[in-house]
Amino acid sequence: MDFPEELKYSKEHLWVRVEGDRAVIGITDYAQVELGNVTSVELPEAGDELEQDDSFGSIEARKTVADLYAPLSGTVLEVNTELGTAPEFINDDPYDAGWLVVIEMADSEELNLLMSAELYEDTVSVSEE
Repeated sequence: MDFPEELKYSKEHLWVRVEGDRAVIGITDYAQVELGNVTSVELPEAGDELEQDDSFGSIEARKTVADLYAPLSGTVLEVNTELGTAPEFINDDPYDAGWLVVIEMADSEELNLLMSAELYEDTVSVSEE
């Protein structure tokens, strides 16, 4: 599995790529493997406000439906509308084409509550044992 070093990770298996005061958010490689083939995704709309740790949508796969929990607070700037017709991008390319939303961060200090790639990898390795 792939855990890019430049990303931050949440305990709910989401990744964050910081770009200035913006954050791109998606689900991790580990999460997409655990879910199986993603069949649909429900995401917020541009302009919606997210609160850290609150549900902001859901992802449906053959195995289950899972809530998505915001790793950071902020305003949704962009939503990956491609996922509406091509949810398989999440499985095929979770760190690029499979991104979910871009937000303007409300509080960059919240980044300190997220995990490094190394810590996230350790966390999911323990859960697999």
